[in-house]
Amino acid sequence: MSQSYFIAGTDTDVGKTTIAAGLLHAARLNGLSTLAAKPVASGCEVTPKGLRNADALALMAESSIQLSYEAVNPIAFEPPIAPHLAAREAGVALSVQALLGPMRDILAHGADFTLIEGAGGWRVPLSDQANLSDLAVALKLPVILVVGVRLGCINHALLTAEAIARDGLQLAGWVANVIDGKTSRLEENLATLAERLPAPCLGRVPRLKVMTAAAVAEHLQLDLLD
Repeated sequence: MSQSYFIAGTDTDVGKTTIAAGLLHAARLNGLSTLAAKPVASGCEVTPKGLRNADALALMAESSIQLSYEAVNPIAFEPPIAPHLAAREAGVALSVQALLGPMRDILAHGADFTLIEGAGGWRVPLSDQANLSDLAVALKLPVILVVGVRLGCINHALLTAEAIARDGLQLAGWVANVIDGKTSRLEENLATLAERLPAPCLGRVPRLKVMTAAAVAEHLQLDLLD
């Protein structure tokens, strides 16, 4: 049975792509076909082939089903700023509807394990009216939450989980990505998260010397997902 999830983070730069790539790698090790997409990305590099985003390329590298770059990342902006601001500067009208078709196409490929990765935190704006979370709602995808473990992470994680539930979506699991290994009372913080988040912890990823998808996958448990 195919599994599809929306990858969200408690904030920007919490390692969503790092964890997503690790999840995809773990799925491949289990013999599953994989596919992932980054519907909208800012902070892209100008290349002879067009704008390219490092996160989208990392997801493609761990996808066993290979599609065109444009299929994986249909909306790309060069400035490393919030998507709605980048769209405004580029004169592009961002909307859930514009992203819904391409993402449904991704899901229609029927990979055993599919991930749609968001940008920033749960309430990142797409436009004056819409948020990127509205795309997850429209797709009706369960959510995997990447918790960037550092000072303040409990508040960010619980508020994000509450927003996901309020939007009517299931929190399928969460991953503790230890951004700050010197976080005071690290074990106690992780225990509090495990007690209060209404979903299984799929893994605890420590600070690694080399954050490859293979190295991250060693710390993840896909069998805890429904």
